Amino acid sequence: MFPLKDNVPSRSFPVMTVGLIVVNCLVFFAEVAMGSRALEGFVTRNGLVPQVVTGYFSGEGLPVWRVFLPFLTSIFLHGGWIHLLGNMWYLWIFGDNVEDRLGRVRFLGFYVLCGLVGNLAHYLANSGSAMPAIGASGAIAGVLGAYAVSYPRARVTVLIPLFIVMEFIELPAMLVLGFWFVLQFLNGAASFVVSSETGGVAWWAHIGGFVGGIGLLFLFRPRPRTWRRVSEDAGTQH
Repeated sequence: MFPLKDNVPSRSFPVMTVGLIVVNCLVFFAEVAMGSRALEGFVTRNGLVPQVVTGYFSGEGLPVWRVFLPFLTSIFLHGGWIHLLGNMWYLWIFGDNVEDRLGRVRFLGFYVLCGLVGNLAHYLANSGSAMPAIGASGAIAGVLGAYAVSYPRARVTVLIPLFIVMEFIELPAMLVLGFWFVLQFLNGAASFVVSSETGGVAWWAHIGGFVGGIGLLFLFRPRPRTWRRVSEDAGTQH
């Protein structure tokens, strides 16, 4: 099933969500403008290569920035048009509401941290891989996790292809995102049996980002104003 829209309107223009989409697109356009050899070197340097991280901890003399900076830079790289458009579409649908809930600055920090958590999960599950991992999927998975917790009663219109017929159905967001997470988990578990050294999807970045997003939501969510007001009123009564 492919999500098309949700029924939760934004309270304000999602400046940070749009900004992240623009940045990801600009970086991808820069990738496209590179020659194939230059692009390969660029992705190797800025993508997350688990084998490089493992080598550092094994005592190889690698600069710290070369080992750990890709945990961040890889979040803004994509491996093709479908990869980019799919990620940005999910960010557009679900990111605006999470930005509403957290506020713009908190949302940016939340997004980046979810990406880092997702990359950490990918590394732990693939510590010997020499394949560079790139993409915003871990960060966006965190947004999906936060959305599921923040808007449990929301509904999402999805497109379900049934042979040659396209069916549009409105489903509970918890069902859509829950199905998405279970699918990621099953594929992640299967990846331990089937080698993905020739490329593929960083399933554990999705899983780690989603779970991390749920946990980080409670760290980044602003304290309710009503709680503060009641506390202040209670304090003046003593």
